[in-house]
Amino acid sequence: MLLPAILALHAAAAVLLPPLAGRLGARIFLLAGLPPAAAAVWALAHTPAILDGTPVHATVAWAPALGIAFAFRVDALALAMTLLVSGVGAIIFGYCAAYFHADERGLGRLAAVMVLFAGSMLGLVTTDNLFALYVFWELTSVTSFLLVGHDDRKEQARRAATQALVTTAGTGLLMLIGFVMLGWAAGDYSISSLVADPPEGGPWLTAALVLILVGAFAKSAQVPMHFWLPGAMIAPTPVSAYLHAAAMVKGGVYLVARLAPGFAEAGVWQVLVLGVGLATMIVGGWRALRQDDLKLLLAYGTVSQLGFLTLLGGAGTQVAGTAMIGALLAHGLFKSGLFLTVGIIDHQTGTRSISRLTGLGRRMPVLAAAACLSAASMAGLPPLIGFAAKEAALEAFVPGAAPGLPAPASAVELAGLVAASVLTFAYSARFLWGAFGDRPTVSERAFDAPSAAFVAAPVGLAALSLALGAVPAVADALAQGYAHALPTGEKPYHLALWHGVTPPLLLTAAVVAIGVLLFAKRRTVGRIQNAMPRWPDAEYGYHLFIHGIYSVALSVTRRTQSGSLPVYLGIILAVLLVLPGARLAAGLVTGEIAIPGTEEGLRIWDSPLELLVTVVIVITSVATVREHRRFPALILLSVLGFGIAGLFVLHGAPDLALTLVLVETLTTIILVFVLRRLPATFSVRPGGWGKRLTVLLCSAAGTFIAISLWLMTAARTADPVSTEYADLAKKAGGTNLVNVILADFRALDTLGEIVVLATAAVAVASLVLLNRRDRIVDEPAAENEGESPEGAEGAAGPGPADTGALALRRRTAGAEGAGAETAERGPAREGEAGRAAGADESADAGTAADDEGSDDDRA
Repeated sequence: MLLPAILALHAAAAVLLPPLAGRLGARIFLLAGLPPAAAAVWALAHTPAILDGTPVHATVAWAPALGIAFAFRVDALALAMTLLVSGVGAIIFGYCAAYFHADERGLGRLAAVMVLFAGSMLGLVTTDNLFALYVFWELTSVTSFLLVGHDDRKEQARRAATQALVTTAGTGLLMLIGFVMLGWAAGDYSISSLVADPPEGGPWLTAALVLILVGAFAKSAQVPMHFWLPGAMIAPTPVSAYLHAAAMVKGGVYLVARLAPGFAEAGVWQVLVLGVGLATMIVGGWRALRQDDLKLLLAYGTVSQLGFLTLLGGAGTQVAGTAMIGALLAHGLFKSGLFLTVGIIDHQTGTRSISRLTGLGRRMPVLAAAACLSAASMAGLPPLIGFAAKEAALEAFVPGAAPGLPAPASAVELAGLVAASVLTFAYSARFLWGAFGDRPTVSERAFDAPSAAFVAAPVGLAALSLALGAVPAVADALAQGYAHALPTGEKPYHLALWHGVTPPLLLTAAVVAIGVLLFAKRRTVGRIQNAMPRWPDAEYGYHLFIHGIYSVALSVTRRTQSGSLPVYLGIILAVLLVLPGARLAAGLVTGEIAIPGTEEGLRIWDSPLELLVTVVIVITSVATVREHRRFPALILLSVLGFGIAGLFVLHGAPDLALTLVLVETLTTIILVFVLRRLPATFSVRPGGWGKRLTVLLCSAAGTFIAISLWLMTAARTADPVSTEYADLAKKAGGTNLVNVILADFRALDTLGEIVVLATAAVAVASLVLLNRRDRIVDEPAAENEGESPEGAEGAAGPGPADTGALALRRRTAGAEGAGAETAERGPAREGEAGRAAGADESADAGTAADDEGSDDDRA
């Protein structure tokens, strides 16, 4: 049960950290890093047992009555993710202590949200229940929203945070539907059980997998839902290193890899995972080549790498699974190290633009060496762990090596992997050249050398990449722990630096040669990118989608929210009759629902007095509907309520009848005060077919409710729970059963009702006492000269007869004005967002082209 305690430690730290920020300053992140560090140590301590095939289990009751619990299960895949989320996370927390200034705004809040995010990710990758996974999934979306929008004074930060939240959390709802469908089809919501014994295929399973993959693709920034990740680079660089290299964006990859052993053979799974992953690799790598901002370059590179991981995780073969674990570890190390490198450059020099940097390799040799190792791992060069993972990935799609995948499909995937690897090599070289290269025409910036503590994090991550590459057996043990359950080809594959002269090795040599050529011809590549037609932008599609939803919602609201209470009630009653009413009628006609009866026949009443009270209720009901004056209608309604109280008395419930009499009396008194401000008669009453339709609808609804209550009462098979109330009331020390029920058994419900009644009383008192006639002072006519008719009317105060009409006119005008204003704002915002996106794209392309051109001209 230690894992739930570690999760609770994350939550406790998130609560306790903010008050300490004022005293500790940036050192608050050292405390914030303790829970992730504890999780990493716990994971390392259990590594031998997990790799031996004994997962760690823990269970915490959540909803026992429904059979739902927080079940945790840590196997090889969860262990790899835990080491990334918590281990790399602890390193990034230490980096934050050197990155942020002591007077930084909102440090306590930032540290608290980061540690809460770390706990959410830890729960996501270790839970064994679909519903618990969804809870942690949405917690990561909410906390990442707060982290991306940390500097809420910037409109761009707020917009990027909202865009990320809408994309990931919105598609998370679709994923939840898929979870429900998948669990319903299998009869079990345990992830390990679903993977071990997946349900049979069919339309339900296909729909569930599609919905789940949509949520996973959005979380891991797959095409066409990749647009939110580059925009999220507005977040502080350590946050980007954590969320977008080691943690959040890996959530979708993790889910795909978690479900692949059970569902990879489904046709829709292979088409979506392999197709979307391949497209994401190419698009992300191509876009990375044109970026002038080092952080944006890494962001688009991350998109490409996430497509690579998704493709490997969903392939469902032993070689691909082995490559996925290796690439997962490699990406978490080299990409977070490179993000932290960009953070140091930006922190010390004040810029991260390639066109403004020069000579940093000479002035920051240690940082440059660390970045070179990380970039080499990203490019897939030996002896880094990235090389071993890329070799395994190429091996996984050599035609004939992947079981279950046709040779033509394997060839297409292999060609896409090679193309993406070429782009990866090219933008890795561009990163190193842009960050640390010498450009004679650019002035060197004066800055202080970073401290050893500041540089320690990227250096340590680069050293880990080198160590895992030099000793790949460590990563291979994790990889085999996950991949052993997947279909194997001719023989199992292991991560290693040397497999002999194989097709993947020859392809790697070709990738390096073409990548060097692509980087050397970067000016030509820039011209080609600028000359390409402007394809529809994914972010523009997002804004168009949001505006479409807004327009539809506004149109529906204008038509359905008419402000008419009779219309609202009519819609409610119509829906009641169409759905459950039609089902009840069909059941009675077909005999599926039996009409209840007793041996002695149907009992009409228990006492003849009930018939008398019923006649009074019916007469007052009909009279109320036919009454045109408000005050007599109110009196008739009160008589109706007193008649129902009489039925309670006849059925042996005097306390309930007394309560109803008191409520009716108070309601009548209050409404009498309200009616003083309203016209004496109803101004609008339906006539003709409108009146007939209203009568028919109300009669049908009343009949349906009466029959439903009769059938439900007669359908009882068990003893009612109220039979034990008398004994329980005695144990509670009460002799009045109704009072005990109200004050003890349902005390919170009674408290809520009292609060509602008190609120209503305050509102009614405000209506009665506010702007009373004797408080209105008529202004002299001379002082009202020049006022508009509306102003004069407001000064004199509307009379009782025209108050309702005036309020209706004002509400209608206000609603139309607000709707027009909102309708004008929507397209304007969309246009501004589209222009901003277009400007950014043009600026990126122009800057990249100018940068490349100036460099080649100097050469």
